[in-house]
Amino acid sequence: MSDTSQARRARSLETRGMTKTFGHFTALGDVSIKVEAGSFHALLGENGAGKSTLVKCIMGFYSATRGEVVLDGQPVTIHSPKDALAYGIGMVYQHFTLVPCLTAAENLVISRADVPAVIDWAKERKALGAFMETMPFRVPLDTQVSQLSAGEKQKLEILKLLYLDQRFMILDEPTSVLTPGEADEMLGLLRGMTERGEITVLMISHKFREVKTFCDHFSVLRRGRLTGEGDARTASVEEMSRMMIGDTEVRARAKRVPMKERTDVLELAGLLAEDETGLPAIHGVNLKVRGGEIVGIAGVSGNGQSALVEALSGQRPLSDGEIRIRGEEFQPTRGNFYRFKVFGLPEEPLKNAAVPRMSVSENIAFRTFDKPPISSLRWWMRPGPMKRKAQELIARYNVKTTSPEAAIETLSGGNVQRAILARELSSDVDVLIVANPCFGLDFASVADIRSQIMEARNRGAAVLLVSEDLDEILELADRVAVMSGGTISYVSPIEETDRNTIGQHMAGH
Repeated sequence: MSDTSQARRARSLETRGMTKTFGHFTALGDVSIKVEAGSFHALLGENGAGKSTLVKCIMGFYSATRGEVVLDGQPVTIHSPKDALAYGIGMVYQHFTLVPCLTAAENLVISRADVPAVIDWAKERKALGAFMETMPFRVPLDTQVSQLSAGEKQKLEILKLLYLDQRFMILDEPTSVLTPGEADEMLGLLRGMTERGEITVLMISHKFREVKTFCDHFSVLRRGRLTGEGDARTASVEEMSRMMIGDTEVRARAKRVPMKERTDVLELAGLLAEDETGLPAIHGVNLKVRGGEIVGIAGVSGNGQSALVEALSGQRPLSDGEIRIRGEEFQPTRGNFYRFKVFGLPEEPLKNAAVPRMSVSENIAFRTFDKPPISSLRWWMRPGPMKRKAQELIARYNVKTTSPEAAIETLSGGNVQRAILARELSSDVDVLIVANPCFGLDFASVADIRSQIMEARNRGAAVLLVSEDLDEILELADRVAVMSGGTISYVSPIEETDRNTIGQHMAGH
């Protein structure tokens, strides 16, 4: 470990010519970035751009093929995360690394390399109390981690790095599980620590608002190469976006068509469903969605949104309540989906809405394989019409595939989404249910899919959009509903609310 005076100040870090190959594939090619001591630096790039590979090389999870890490002007050798810890480099991951059944205090103490076999808790609590007095935020140390909110867990992850004296912090999408208020509070406190020279932060993020608000500088990766960097406060979102996507054509945003006389199409009346342990996963869910309207359901992950989508799609049985479409009771069976014109795009469609090893053509035909012109005598499938229909939809929805006969698992994430949407929107749609439709996708795919959703709404469909991306809801929704604790706690027209109000309801206030 470095000496005390060094350890208690922010560290600068450079990567010089960082390269990582896997066989013939170059995941990272000659990337050199410099993160100044006491700065709040953003690392931007689309999925697969090389961000994770770069930070894994810094942290010692990967051994770089070429290149070096330079800490405070001196080259250092990092073979493992243990080495990174010794140099004061720490990382907060997208998924929590805390032990749920232990208290916050116990999680902090056991994270040390020098924790004794028999812990003197009186001594440790006194030391923890002194440590917490120097910290910009608090968590209840005697509470089990399983009882903490997502925001408190994220704070505890950061406190753990500071407790271990790791003054160069890498944050991987740190606000993905936080409400807007929690995110701004946490990033604001970290920003204050960087300004005081206590820490340096390198943050992987896809949220331009947070980058513009809290970061000093940014670096952009595309296809494993550094394609741009600059001042986050003066560069525009358009400039940063262009560095990320290059010459990729991005579809123009679909315009919202004003709707006049809209009637209720989808009604959720007192829905109740249980989780795997028999406890309520959703309870008392009441909501109406009109034709030509997008209702966005916002909420922190784990507040019943997934269970609601599963109940609407027939994957989770209802214990009580009723789903109605145009006033008629709806049971989520395959026949009724077609009869009531209910279609959807679930979360992780390759897992939940496709058969990975079957072809794109076959997956697109799932809704209509037993209907003319594909079926003959209701049981004989004709490959010619099925292939022609697939080719038509592949072209219309811009699905990039080597062939309609290629296995759908060979497509990129965005193209899987497009293929499933092509299937679901190929008939008349009265109700469209979509869950996190753009998670992890590139700019072009996001623009494409959001436009398809808006166009379905403009054609008169009642759209229920479940998303953990509040920016997506603010862009697409006519009304927003917040799920908290398994029920809908707040509903408002989008023009009569704001990010802060929605965030307060997401936090349960």
